[in-house]
Amino acid sequence: MQRGRRKPDWLKSRPPSGSRFTEIKERLRERDLHTVCEEANCPNMGECWSGRDGPGTATFMLMGDRCSRGCNFCDVETGGMEPLDPDEPANVADAVAEIGLDYVVLTSVDRDDLADGGSAHFAETIRAIKRRDPEILVETLIPDFGGDPEAIDRIVDAGPDVIAHNVETVERLQWPVRDRRAGYEQSLAVLDRVDRESDIHTKTSLMLGVGEYHHEVYRTLGDLREVGVDVVTFGQYLRPSRSHLDVFEYVHPDVFDVWRAVAEEEFGFLYCASGPMVRSSYKAGELFVEAMLREGRSPEDARRHARAAGGD
Repeated sequence: MQRGRRKPDWLKSRPPSGSRFTEIKERLRERDLHTVCEEANCPNMGECWSGRDGPGTATFMLMGDRCSRGCNFCDVETGGMEPLDPDEPANVADAVAEIGLDYVVLTSVDRDDLADGGSAHFAETIRAIKRRDPEILVETLIPDFGGDPEAIDRIVDAGPDVIAHNVETVERLQWPVRDRRAGYEQSLAVLDRVDRESDIHTKTSLMLGVGEYHHEVYRTLGDLREVGVDVVTFGQYLRPSRSHLDVFEYVHPDVFDVWRAVAEEEFGFLYCASGPMVRSSYKAGELFVEAMLREGRSPEDARRHARAAGGD
């Protein structure tokens, strides 16, 4: 454990570069599309986009770049949301096909200003990608939609391969980490409904370094398994600006290794990506495909499961 404001050496990373990175960025700008990779200044952007060791992955952020909520860890702007772009689902599907991504992560800002939370728009984007190329694996990182079960079911019915929703932190720290409209039990209920209503794999992510205790992380892993979560990731919280939640501690990489082992070996998660620089979508495609192969299943099996859940 290291406390204080100075980042330790293990948190240093090189800026993304390379022809593949530049190509993807240009394609996104041409279509006025947003990625959470860029909006959150993710340190793994170049690595994931390049897909040097596996499927290329990018995380598209739907429904604009301004959020209706104000979480104290997040750098996305709050308020002033624009109307939904009706062309966005098709534009995302076209960009995915042109870039040649094998695995796509779709996420979004919260849109509490919309009656359905934007769930229909989200679902249409999933379907648009699958219509263009049914072989592309789609992971969705969804909001809680205010706990609306019909909104969650719309995502399930669209047939993604993975549905993720982040609990972000342990129960005690939900506030001040998250917006007060979010909550631990509400997030567990979202993940539980996906598990009960489909065979789609579920996933969540926690930030470490915000003041959590080890026994709270351990209890959270148990709670997640109780609602059927298959995949969990751990990463270090990094303060986006002086106006955001301060870092309580910089967690040593060895601690992340311990949590990976606990999650996979003791709790039986399908896989756990855990490390200081890991983010929710870190190498999502590569790790998911590897996990499928370890289970004796192919990525095609995952696609069949998604189609059986209601996809096109």
